[in-house]
Amino acid sequence: MAKSALLKSSIAKKVAMALSGLFLMLFLAQHFFINMTSVFSPDTFNSISHFMGNNPLVQFVIQPILIVGVIFHFIMGFVLDFKNRSARPIAYAKNNGAANSSWASRNMIITGSVILAFLGLHFYDFWFPEMVYKYVEGSPLDATRYFHELAEKFESPVRTALYCISFVLLSLHLKHGFSSSFQSVGFNNKYSKGLKNFGLAFAFIIPFGFIFIALFHHFNH
Repeated sequence: MAKSALLKSSIAKKVAMALSGLFLMLFLAQHFFINMTSVFSPDTFNSISHFMGNNPLVQFVIQPILIVGVIFHFIMGFVLDFKNRSARPIAYAKNNGAANSSWASRNMIITGSVILAFLGLHFYDFWFPEMVYKYVEGSPLDATRYFHELAEKFESPVRTALYCISFVLLSLHLKHGFSSSFQSVGFNNKYSKGLKNFGLAFAFIIPFGFIFIALFHHFNH
């Protein structure tokens, strides 16, 4: 009975992890499409960023949900990784993991940790200055400042390189995470192959699209 309850608890955690990951992928796609407009139209990027940054629904409902989702996803990832390693310490030592699984699947905790560090840098670069600008300094609203602030962050080759490396690891993380998410929730039918291909495309297009944006602003600032 206890073993069955433990198994159900583990499955529930994996499902929660999968659902939070899929939720964060939606945010990632939305964030990518907004940032991509900065490449083609600074005015459009400014307009969308100003709307998102001053819309009460976004700021006081969606944004807190997103932050909770990020925290939950990473805490759950560390918890599951710790439980998996604790459950079979000897097997891990003897198992030739490279022969049975990809590097990304065996090192999700590493890619996840790097992505978490990147999110810290991203918050430091954009979210905290935005909060200070609006709620601490009480500066007057300026709907034209967003493009300049974005492009300015990519002047530094070091910061640009850190962003690019983080997005390469995000690609690896997404590649494994998307397929394992559907396995965790028990989704297996005629649409599975198509969704797997979509996941592979998403894991490549979105992270490398962000890399393109970073490099574009670095070389065109």
